[in-house]
Amino acid sequence: MSYVRVFAHSNALLVSHVRNLLVAAGIPVELRNMVLGGGAGELPLGECEPEVWVAEHNRKRAETLIRHAMTGSTEEAEWCCPNCGETLEGVFEACWRCGTSKV
Repeated sequence: MSYVRVFAHSNALLVSHVRNLLVAAGIPVELRNMVLGGGAGELPLGECEPEVWVAEHNRKRAETLIRHAMTGSTEEAEWCCPNCGETLEGVFEACWRCGTSKV
């Protein structure tokens, strides 16, 4: 299974918070570089930051959850009806055109 980085920050507490947010949403998470802070200076700074990684198929959902958490936004993203293709606001649980439930 292929994993991708969805979040990195020098603050390990913030990285842990993001991890907890994703795990609570049912997204399996892998933490990396949680103890490399002492290597800063010897190693490039970007390679020492704690990181959150998720499976490729969870990337979009994880990035949306992280973006909403970081901006304080409670507004849900638009979604496209899988049945008729209508674009709907995130607050709607079913398509107004055909009645298909949000996936």
